[in-house]
Amino acid sequence: MSRLILLRHGQSQWNAAGRFTGWVDVPLSRKGVEEALEASEELSNESIDVVYMSGLQRAQQTAMIALCQGSDSRTPIMIHESGLLAEWSAIHDDEAAKLAIPCYIDQCLNERYYGELQGLKKEVVAKEHGEAQCQVWRRGYDTPPPGGESLQDTAERVLPLLHQTFLPILEADKTCLVVAHGNSLRAMVMEMESLTANEVQGLEIPTGQPRAYEYTEGRFVLQE
Repeated sequence: MSRLILLRHGQSQWNAAGRFTGWVDVPLSRKGVEEALEASEELSNESIDVVYMSGLQRAQQTAMIALCQGSDSRTPIMIHESGLLAEWSAIHDDEAAKLAIPCYIDQCLNERYYGELQGLKKEVVAKEHGEAQCQVWRRGYDTPPPGGESLQDTAERVLPLLHQTFLPILEADKTCLVVAHGNSLRAMVMEMESLTANEVQGLEIPTGQPRAYEYTEGRFVLQE
């Protein structure tokens, strides 16, 4: 049975500092590395066929740490689809190719763009604009922060990837791991679980904790 596993990156250094991060490409914190290692324990019994991750290093670090700790002999390998790397990264051994887990980067999975809030501390924004407005920018569906994206905007770039790329993988009875961010994953979960704009405001996806779905008869079923 095919499975789609969602994984939010481990805590980043700006998560720990309470700053709006968005597309600023910050690395994991020490706690984030530990969360990625803990995720590897949960994923150790999964037979993952393909991996997609965002273009930001905190997602890529999480994916590689989680996959490199597996109990089998397979190796996660970044797939480069253009330029000299696409040609020169070819694998010329059949056994090595069979043991590879192909890993793709797609910027459509990037975190919501927070615009003019990026780098600011959340407590400072809340003090300046009010806690209610800060929460609307953070958790609301169709209200973007100044110069940034709303969750609705994020969904418009994420959902085509779900329907056009991930669904064909699942329909081929394969398991796909997606390592991304709180808001890009919220957009996917909203679609997969048919959540309303009000319901998605209360959805929190913890860092470093895999969220697995079985895909059967055209439906996503969350595994508890």
